[in-house]
Amino acid sequence: MSDHPSLKNSVALLSGFGKHRAELLSKEFGIESLYDLLFHFPIRYVDKSRFYSISEIQSDHSYVLVKGVMFDLRTVGEGRTKRLVGELKDATGSLELVWFKPPQFLLKTLQNGQVYQVFGKITRFNNSFSIAHPEISKLANPIDVKGLGIEPIYSSTDKLQKAGLSQRIVKEGIRKIVTSIDFSLAENLPKSLIEKLQLPQKTEAIKNVHFPQNLKQVDLALNRFKFEELFFLQLRLLYKNLVGQKKIKGRLFDHVGDLFLEFYEHHLPFNLTNAQKRVIKEIRKDLGSGIQMNRLLQGDVGSGKTMVALLSSLIAIGNQSQAAIIAPTEILAQQHYNDLTSLLGPISVNAALLTGSTPKKDRKVIFDELLSGNLHLIIGTHALLEDTVVFNDLGIAIIDEQHRFGVAQRSKLWKKADVPPHILVMTATPIPRTLAMSHYGDLDVSVIDELPPGRKPILTQHRTDSARLKVFQFMKSEIVKGRQVYVVYPLIQESEKLDYKDLMDGYESIQREFPPPHYQISIVHGGMNAEAKAFEMARFEKGETQIMVATTVIEVGVNVPNASVMVIESAERFGLSQLHQLRGRVGRGAEKSYCILMSGSKISNDARTRLESMVRTQNGFELSEIDLQLRGPGDLMGTQQSGTLQLKVSDLAKDADILYRAREAAEWILRQDPELALNEHKGIRATLNRLLRGNLLWSYIS
Repeated sequence: MSDHPSLKNSVALLSGFGKHRAELLSKEFGIESLYDLLFHFPIRYVDKSRFYSISEIQSDHSYVLVKGVMFDLRTVGEGRTKRLVGELKDATGSLELVWFKPPQFLLKTLQNGQVYQVFGKITRFNNSFSIAHPEISKLANPIDVKGLGIEPIYSSTDKLQKAGLSQRIVKEGIRKIVTSIDFSLAENLPKSLIEKLQLPQKTEAIKNVHFPQNLKQVDLALNRFKFEELFFLQLRLLYKNLVGQKKIKGRLFDHVGDLFLEFYEHHLPFNLTNAQKRVIKEIRKDLGSGIQMNRLLQGDVGSGKTMVALLSSLIAIGNQSQAAIIAPTEILAQQHYNDLTSLLGPISVNAALLTGSTPKKDRKVIFDELLSGNLHLIIGTHALLEDTVVFNDLGIAIIDEQHRFGVAQRSKLWKKADVPPHILVMTATPIPRTLAMSHYGDLDVSVIDELPPGRKPILTQHRTDSARLKVFQFMKSEIVKGRQVYVVYPLIQESEKLDYKDLMDGYESIQREFPPPHYQISIVHGGMNAEAKAFEMARFEKGETQIMVATTVIEVGVNVPNASVMVIESAERFGLSQLHQLRGRVGRGAEKSYCILMSGSKISNDARTRLESMVRTQNGFELSEIDLQLRGPGDLMGTQQSGTLQLKVSDLAKDADILYRAREAAEWILRQDPELALNEHKGIRATLNRLLRGNLLWSYIS
């Protein structure tokens, strides 16, 4: 079966649309054909299927359909305040109807004593209910009247409304399409899958999306399209991975090597957690398979990802290959270099640091050493991706803080070796499972879900500006104990000037409260050059300053075990993952640590939820799920990653169960038929081919 050819016709041919409205639809929503209009789904549904008695109305009802007798109809006020008010009464009670600036026809036609059906949004004032600007019509036969069914509401714009493209015209246009004799939609899911999951057929589902008899039909139809969308998303990722494994050979590291064994057996500074051991085994298996590794390593702040990165690098180096570790900032790259060279002290591994600030003469030495193979481990920033950086034999590339890099940067590393290097991407930003499956579904995922023993929980508190003096007193009490304090200000690109002013104002107020010489303060922000930032960081790390005033430049990469207090200013402006990352900058030593979230007294409900969640839990994965619910997948992943997903009907925050079913179904299909060569998988194959050619999702599915 194939879609009827007429569905390719322009919407301009539909009655009530015309050329002008069709052009507007194309500009506003990308709707050009009859087929496109079919997939312009309602944004919500209004239940007009039953009448409520007035006594049944509850505060949690949004819209209701009622019938009753009009009485006490009157105009109130003058001029701008003029309004039409009436009472609708049934056998159980009454409610108020009100029209502000009432149209003339209502003033002329509404009558006391007449029976009306009324539909509208319920509001409650004191103990009584009212409906403003209700839909109202006279009932000829009030005894035998039925509900009006389920009414779909479609997204529109001011331009479309001004052009007269009303909800009624859109509905009638869609009705004409689906009631045509030849109407049918090609099914791109196999019969076996539809039967297994008890999904409605595509043609039936599209009719029930637009013209349902009840809300159950709506749910079944929408769930079918959500499943279809997520199924093809997962299938695309799994298929690419399957093809990649067949085509892309990787370096075979058939033994762990003497360097790994020497370090593991004699120089480990602490016992690994069970989670670290499990992840290293997973990586070891990949490296010994002969297939290129593409693995995502998730681990909460302080979970020990750096040690996993080092041990993975030692396997590559022990197999006469080279390793690269890439970080998003110079601060973090420097931190990794310091930590790793300190750990490697007794091991004969030649390591170097390469950033944008590396002097020209040092760069030449590094380039020569890399090319000759004498340099085993290089740690750096985006500078490592430049064409001038040529390896002798790059065996593994490790990308830290993956969310700061796009897919393009990852692919650049492939070109650094004749045989593509193994890729390990790491993130301390916990990713909700649904997002990990959707954005990184082409990667194998490892999770370090255990913190090293001895890490103490960080006491987190939310304080408003009125408690600032108390916060200052607390900071002083910690400094007296020999501890250090971070004070972090938000930095949001769009308002950089304003943020800089906030930072400097805050710095000045802290200077007044903590005057020299008794107190010393460091300041770090994005406007400083790398040398100045490094100087201030070093002062704080050495304990020469007690307070570090900074923007989120210290979100990653600063490790000062003596710092016990993190004060986050304007905390309501941060996302949960950022707040969690910042909190992880303290609690790295043996002492009890604190995170204080400062905000104004008036904040949004979402901001309050974020701050309350931070106070309640330190589980990064739990916080990531809350963040997903609040912000949605696009905002959470950032622009570099979110462009890969253009979901039309499904929502990763709400449709996790459907996503898991879709993933299982895609795996089931590929186990049966890895090449999708079976006749019943023809529709899947055709859709997948379109998907693999383009970046968009839904337009290639439907």
